Amino acid sequence: MSSDPWGRVDETGTVYVRTSDGEQVVGSWQAGTPEEALAYFERKYEGLVVEIGLLEKRVRTTDLSAKDAQTAIDHLRTQVDEHHAVGDLDALRVRLDKLVTTVESRREERKVAKAKQTDEARGAKDALVVEAEQLAQSDQWRSAGERLRALVDIWKGLPRLDRKSDDELWHRFSHARSAFSKRRKAHFASLDAQREDARKVKERLVAEAESLSKSTDWGPTAARYRELMADWKAAGRAQRESEDDLWNRFRGAQDVFFAARSEVFAERDAEQIENLKLKEELADEAEKLVPITDLKAARATFRSLNERWEAVGHVPRDARPKVEGRMHSVERAIQEAEEGEWRRTNPEARARAAGLTGQLQAAVDKLRGQVDAARAAGNNTKADKLSRELEGRQALLDQALKGLEEFGG
Repeated sequence: MSSDPWGRVDETGTVYVRTSDGEQVVGSWQAGTPEEALAYFERKYEGLVVEIGLLEKRVRTTDLSAKDAQTAIDHLRTQVDEHHAVGDLDALRVRLDKLVTTVESRREERKVAKAKQTDEARGAKDALVVEAEQLAQSDQWRSAGERLRALVDIWKGLPRLDRKSDDELWHRFSHARSAFSKRRKAHFASLDAQREDARKVKERLVAEAESLSKSTDWGPTAARYRELMADWKAAGRAQRESEDDLWNRFRGAQDVFFAARSEVFAERDAEQIENLKLKEELADEAEKLVPITDLKAARATFRSLNERWEAVGHVPRDARPKVEGRMHSVERAIQEAEEGEWRRTNPEARARAAGLTGQLQAAVDKLRGQVDAARAAGNNTKADKLSRELEGRQALLDQALKGLEEFGG
């Protein structure tokens, strides 16, 4: 008979293993010596030790599922319980029991982690749905569209929830995207219609602008171009492929007109500058007539200067008031001289002035006598009142005498 601390072989070749429950039959060995039998079943034991060690490592270092781990444990436990090995089988059972505890602990940890992950995923998807529903009402078509596409990618990267919850959230999320797409499509369809309307309006504006480009009716045509520009801006933008071409034609027509007008105005301005020089020379000659010493000669000279003035033509608008004002000043001086001459030579006016002066003189003499009489009678109140009246009549008399002097005394 042969034995070791964990097993033995009896005389019949039966192999036993020692356990806490007593000896258990391992098997029968007839092919060799008892030592070889023990060695064979000890290698069986070592194989179990290796398998258990590998399973422990897998449980500890990999994401082996609890179900697969428990299946592997049950398989090994069956092998241990079948006693087909010689060694410390009780120690192997203890290790397997600890492994079961570890797997269960890992199962609970994963369950908690999965629940947390699910809650986080639910919260994240809820947030995505809320944001998508807000974006569905946005008119920022490009940025909102880009953000919605990004939200889809984020959604795909999140864990799935239970089917009902996931489907409900996805339905809301998808509905928000569809609502945005529908609004955006309607907006751009309306925009396309507006741009087509704008294109038709601008086609008409371009046609009119081109028809006016050869006009020489400078003022009204320039005003009409300003109206066309206002209409152009009010029409809105046409489609991009039409807008640039229409604008180039519209602007080109204006450029033809305004270039021609500028050329004509430049020639006119040069002519008017020359006219201004001539009128300034005429104004210089006219101003030499003032003060008026010979009314008849001054009148004849001014008439001649004025005829030459009228023949000169237009001057620059900003210079017109000043140069015309100089001529008007000379004209007023001649008119005033004529009025003075008329007053001096009009016998009827002189007679009326003399008559008025005589009447005022008589009134003054009468009032002066009344004042003296009132003073002599001691009636100072009446005298003061008459004195005030006398002052007024005297002022009128002085003015009348001055006018009479203008008629030559």
